Amino acid sequence: MAVLIDSPVWPWRGRRWSHLVSDVSYEELHAFVAAELGIPRRAFQGDHYDIPEDLYDVAVAAGAQPVECRELLQRLLAAGLRLRKARRPAASAG
Repeated sequence: MAVLIDSPVWPWRGRRWSHLVSDVSYEELHAFVAAELGIPRRAFQGDHYDIPEDLYDVAVAAGAQPVECRELLQRLLAAGLRLRKARRPAASAG
C-alpha cells in the first residue's frame, strides 16, 4: 500500500488540513479512506482527499505514510495520478 499524507498545515475554515493521496491508484485511495477514515467518496478532490488535522494520527496509524508536501506531489506526478488544473485562455486585448 502506498497511501501518503502530508502534514496538516493547510488552513481552511479555521482548521488545518492534510492531503491524502495514493501513488498506486485512485481505487487504493478510495478503499483506504472508506475503510479507515469513513470519509465519503464525494469528498474526493480529483486526485486527493483533504484530511482534517484531527484525523491525521488516525490515518498514520492505519498505514498512511507521512511525507513532506513536495515528496507527496513528486510521487503523485511520477505515478501519473496528478490532476492538473485546466489552464485559462489568455485574455485578448481589445
